[in-house]
Amino acid sequence: MTQQICDGPLGDVATKLLHEDDKVKIWEMALAPGEQTAPHKHEHDYILVIIEGDRIAGVPHVDSTGASAQYIEAEVEPGAWFKLEKGGIELARNIGDKYYREIVIELKK
Repeated sequence: MTQQICDGPLGDVATKLLHEDDKVKIWEMALAPGEQTAPHKHEHDYILVIIEGDRIAGVPHVDSTGASAQYIEAEVEPGAWFKLEKGGIELARNIGDKYYREIVIELKK
C-alpha cells in the first residue's frame, strides 16, 4: 500500500447536509467510483452508517496527527455503523467498483 497524503483547504465532512439543530448535524456522503470528498476536519464525535458500497479509503491531510495521519483502505459492509472520535483531518475516496453512500451523524456537545 502506497502512503498517500492530501493537502489544500478544508471543506465539509460529507457531500450534503440533511439536518442541523443544537444537538446534531446529519450529512449524506455520496461518491461514485473514483470520486472523493474535499479534505475536512471532524470537529465533533460522529457516527457513520454505511448505506451502500464496497471499498473506501481515508487519505490523511498533511496537518493530520495521531491515528488519523495514516492512509487506510477498507472493505465496507452496508448496514454497518461506527462511532468515531473528533479530530481526524482527511478526505474519503471511493476506491471501489460500486457507488458509495453513508450517513454521518455529528454529535454536538
